Amino acid sequence: MSDSILDRLAAAGLRQTHQRRVIARVLDAADDHPDAEELHKRAQKVEPSLSLATVYRTLRLFEDSGLLESHAFGDGRTRWEDAERQHHDHLIDIETGDVIEFVDPEIEKLQEKIARRLGYDLVGHRLELRGKRRR
Repeated sequence: MSDSILDRLAAAGLRQTHQRRVIARVLDAADDHPDAEELHKRAQKVEPSLSLATVYRTLRLFEDSGLLESHAFGDGRTRWEDAERQHHDHLIDIETGDVIEFVDPEIEKLQEKIARRLGYDLVGHRLELRGKRRR
């Protein structure tokens, strides 16, 4: 990943309000895929007056500006992550909701091969696997 979300916020020419800076810092510190409510909880530890509505508006603005990606992992919540994180795919545990990030070179090659076979140059992809842990 290049710069932080906070750095890219400035580079995108977006106004850097105190609330946006707090939300960007919380997102930069996240090592998971938080939803808006979880981000709100974390951000309120820094800025107690921050409203949930402001978090939602800011997340949409950040997504529209290319700073964040949203994910719907099938649990009814929209989750967020930095759009410039190193490429990875996701495995979602359908029982716990845990999201496991992984990179597999064989899968990457296979996707390229399929795109070429169908006459396309692959410019991006998003892979989400769902499963239950073996017992």
